Amino acid sequence: MDQGVEIDDSLYSRQRYVLGDSAMKKMANSSILIYGIGGLGIEIAKNIVLAGVKSITIQDGKPAAIQDLGTQFFLREEDVGRNRAEASGPRLSELNPYVSLNALTSILDVNTDLTYLKNFQCVILTEAPLSVQIRVNNFCRQQTPQIRFISADVFGVCCGTFCDFGDRFEITDIDGEEPKEVLIEKISKDNPGIVTCFKIKMHGFESGDHVTFREINGMTKLNGYTCQIKVTSPYTFEICDTSGQDFAPYEHGGIVKQVKVSKMASFKSLEQELMKPSLLVPDLCKFEAPNNLHLGFLALHQFYEKFNRFPNVWNVEDANNIISIANVLNTQLVTKVTDIDEEVLRILSYTSLGCLAPLCAALGGFVAQEGIKAVTGKFTPLQQWLYLDCREVVPKDDAGAPATFTPRNDRYDAQRICLGQRKCDKLAHLKLFMVGCGAIGCEMLKNYALLGIGKKQQGCITITDNDLIEKSNLNRQFLFRPADIQKPKSTTAAEAVLYINADLNIEAQQHKVCPQTEDKVYNDAFFENQNLVVNALDNIEARRYVDSRCVTNQRALLESGTLGTKGHVQVIVPHMTESYSSQNDPRDESVPYCTLKSFPANIEHCIQWARDKFESSFTGKPDLFNKFWRQNGEVTDVIQKLKDGQSVDGAVQVSKMVANRSATWCQCVQLARLKFQKYFNHKAKHLLHMFPLDTKMQDGSLFWQSPKRPPVPQEFDIQNPLHFLFIVSTARLYAGVFSIPVTSVDTSFETIKSVLQNMKVPEYRPTNKKIVTDESASKPLEETGSGDDLLDAANRLQLTLSEADVTQVLSPMNPVEFEKDDDTNGHIDFIAAASNLRGAMYKIDSIDRLKAKRIAGRIVPAIATTTATVSGLVTVELIKVMDNLPIEVYKNAFLNLALPIIVLSEPGPVEKTVIKEGLTVTMWDRWEIRGTADFTLQQFLQHFKDKYGFEVTMVSHGVKMVFVPFMPGHKKRLPQQMLKLLKPSPSQSYMDLIINLEGSEDEDIACPPVRYYFGV
Repeated sequence: MDQGVEIDDSLYSRQRYVLGDSAMKKMANSSILIYGIGGLGIEIAKNIVLAGVKSITIQDGKPAAIQDLGTQFFLREEDVGRNRAEASGPRLSELNPYVSLNALTSILDVNTDLTYLKNFQCVILTEAPLSVQIRVNNFCRQQTPQIRFISADVFGVCCGTFCDFGDRFEITDIDGEEPKEVLIEKISKDNPGIVTCFKIKMHGFESGDHVTFREINGMTKLNGYTCQIKVTSPYTFEICDTSGQDFAPYEHGGIVKQVKVSKMASFKSLEQELMKPSLLVPDLCKFEAPNNLHLGFLALHQFYEKFNRFPNVWNVEDANNIISIANVLNTQLVTKVTDIDEEVLRILSYTSLGCLAPLCAALGGFVAQEGIKAVTGKFTPLQQWLYLDCREVVPKDDAGAPATFTPRNDRYDAQRICLGQRKCDKLAHLKLFMVGCGAIGCEMLKNYALLGIGKKQQGCITITDNDLIEKSNLNRQFLFRPADIQKPKSTTAAEAVLYINADLNIEAQQHKVCPQTEDKVYNDAFFENQNLVVNALDNIEARRYVDSRCVTNQRALLESGTLGTKGHVQVIVPHMTESYSSQNDPRDESVPYCTLKSFPANIEHCIQWARDKFESSFTGKPDLFNKFWRQNGEVTDVIQKLKDGQSVDGAVQVSKMVANRSATWCQCVQLARLKFQKYFNHKAKHLLHMFPLDTKMQDGSLFWQSPKRPPVPQEFDIQNPLHFLFIVSTARLYAGVFSIPVTSVDTSFETIKSVLQNMKVPEYRPTNKKIVTDESASKPLEETGSGDDLLDAANRLQLTLSEADVTQVLSPMNPVEFEKDDDTNGHIDFIAAASNLRGAMYKIDSIDRLKAKRIAGRIVPAIATTTATVSGLVTVELIKVMDNLPIEVYKNAFLNLALPIIVLSEPGPVEKTVIKEGLTVTMWDRWEIRGTADFTLQQFLQHFKDKYGFEVTMVSHGVKMVFVPFMPGHKKRLPQQMLKLLKPSPSQSYMDLIINLEGSEDEDIACPPVRYYFGV
């Protein structure tokens, strides 16, 4: 994929929405070198290959060791002894056919001739001595243009990276966000002028942003003008001097839009930054950690230079030596560490020969994104250091027994050094349930395999996903290959991950986790058998449901997600933290019906209108047609009922569909032409008929002013590519609905022109059809029709049947399900053409097909780098959750790799409700009552009176009210047995009930769920 080759949208579609085509094409002309193909190096390489650079060279002089298998997922047991780059290359190259991959097997040291580095735009070093890093960095800075340089390492439970992109690095887009656009309410004539936006939406700008204006009436000099702003409130900002005579008074209308401006960044060399580092602080609870880790990494490298080795595993003498070196180094730093944390340095020394796979994933995703920035200029690079640690995973109880951390010459040595044997055994015995096997799911499974989670005869990993693999998945879901397309995700992922670690015990399923599978598949017993649940989902509804099941069964849940370069991690621990559902996600803003129908203000409204037309014309109406004839039988009976004045649901609409049904391709084309006239010409003329341009509101203001835009009737021109595309795509969709075959000749320009050239298109006839202008009004329901409507419907049916073949006219239609990822079906062509035509009608800027596809298809932008980083952070928390640690040890995360920021914070504590003094409950609590076969409702109620001192005011099960005192007949239930009232199935041993208690002032007190055991 180079500058002259079209981007493969079927593969890169989700990533294109993150990076944009310009950055994608820059990548396609870039070459990157990655040195050190251990656990971190292979993570970086995997993510960059998936992204789609022109070529990537992996270099490593080391032979694979058995210990590498615990972090390097592209090495196998049979590769032990082979060069790591050579062994990994073939598997890495399978990830992307557009990327050229080369492997070098030489060691990079202080004597290496660096001339070959001139072939690369970016050089990334891992596992390189500091002296080599400095030499390579200096060489990269001496080149013209300068080569971008990144170094990164994982030492045990600590990791860090450094970036130097040269003296002048152009950032073309600092954040990747869509330019903000808002409607203007007024502009003052002042120095500076004040712009006020409509209160329906905050402008979202920041001081220093550049904006431009259009469609302003009155102060027209601002149209097309770009200036820098100063924000004064969420709805106002200052612009240039508008007090002069050149600026006429503002009248109405206008749109202000953010302008993306490139930015220059300057970097210092590694040598300069070593003594005075610019550090990103990811965890404010460990504010001094980056400084201490920087000092510790310098001490490690100096130890290596001195002894030609890193500190021995859990060796106290070596750790003391590291601390001594660090103290001396600190005196030499320009930015000194004010409070040296010896515990950090000691853990770093003890574990430096180890390597934790999840840290490789987290840092590997981050560094790969920096590599992409280096060759594209897209997003803001790291300035200039990032350090992360997860020393909380080191079991302090085992620190007194160093033997538990001693390597055993197996694949788990690298993590054993960090976690100890006891914790490795715990991971092996883990029973884990993961919901979803998409992008995050694949990354998680890789992490589980490297850690040895759920090994055979010990633990189990259960995964489920009901989706099949699509080509667009291959860009992020790295366990899948082209040959896997249309195979189940769960079973394919399970098979693929066994190549990483054959010891895993994985059960792959294809069920949805939802209320329909709650009784027989994912019941309480299933959840209670799990130690931990992990969400790898992409929709809020499913997340909330899994969260509710974990709360009910008191199981820890690890929740995560990504959106482009943004990601989040949430740790949910029973009785300690809030749950996923404790916080509400912001609701999507609903657009008033009248706005979509008649008064669109932006292209998003036009796209939603086009989607609605698609659903109505090609899905909803054909469905209605088929259902109508299944339910109502013979057409003659329907005609007679209508003539007799009997209302038949859907008859009026179906009669019109019968009358307009096409039997040939030519008729489909003519129907499409009529739709063009109706949607884009007659609709505009009717609006202007009902509301002429000079129409005024009751307060004297113009009707047609912002945000309402007056329409312009579109005159059909077959030479206009947009008009032609609408005709062809609409006709193709109708042909599919009516089972009419279509050939390439049928859709040619000559054929379409010949069909339409003599067609008579009806003129617009003014009517008084009402136009909804009330923004609070909902879409009106379809009316069944009055007497005249019914008679018209009967006549339409009778006339059509007398003129056409009854079998053909009434044969079932083929409803079309919207499919965004098949570029051959014409669905996105219709959406793009229809929305842009509607935009033209309202003078709204057009968009390209790619953006129309993203908005209409509700495509979530995604990139492998974010997924890898999030999965690594989640898996670190997984290791912590096993040990029941205090809340301050766990870390929720929010990250945005575009900026870049990583924010780690303590999870929100669970909210406690005081029912009375001495009785506090949380959402995690569950009260239990163990009944017997003869246990009555009265005894059930008395239990709460005796134990808690409250009267029960309600007992319910689901939607069923079991007992409400004031409801008729309910008090007669008191002596009845609970078995009789609840009617459990033979297999049920308990039911979860909801009760309310009566408070001191007659208010109801909500209580935890009550699990009632029947005792039979």
